[in-house]
Amino acid sequence: MKLHELHDNPGANRKKKRVARGPGSGKGKTAGRGIKGQTSRSGVALNGYEGGQMPLYRRLPKRGFSKPNRLEFAVVNLGQLQAFVDAGKLDAKADVTEDALVAAGVIRRKLDGVRVLAKGEIKAALNLSVAGASKAAVEAIEKAGGKITVSRPAKEAAAAE
Repeated sequence: MKLHELHDNPGANRKKKRVARGPGSGKGKTAGRGIKGQTSRSGVALNGYEGGQMPLYRRLPKRGFSKPNRLEFAVVNLGQLQAFVDAGKLDAKADVTEDALVAAGVIRRKLDGVRVLAKGEIKAALNLSVAGASKAAVEAIEKAGGKITVSRPAKEAAAAE
């Protein structure tokens, strides 16, 4: 067999059916879409509709719930704090509050409070006062010679009263 003798098997390539090209084509006028209705219009994909078969979202069981009074914390890692101290954007000698973190640009907004997590290293001795902190973060800050005050979030304190 030579290169010029190569060809596809019969029926391997079929020409695309050109729809809406006159009555002689067999797919003229409505182009096989039927008459009127949602699916005759352009840009329609009925999400979740499986042609009458029970759709996937109804075959699967319902799970879980959303806690209505969930607290959402702004997360700050120790590595971030150290980077901002090194850059001179955060004063290590002054008390570092949640408002100071927002002002320095460490976080955008404090949400229901700021929670400090232990990712990264801290060398600066910071005096932090935040709404939450992990045990590892507290240990790391105290090991670096700093102090951390963990207060309850404002929302939680209001609910307790």
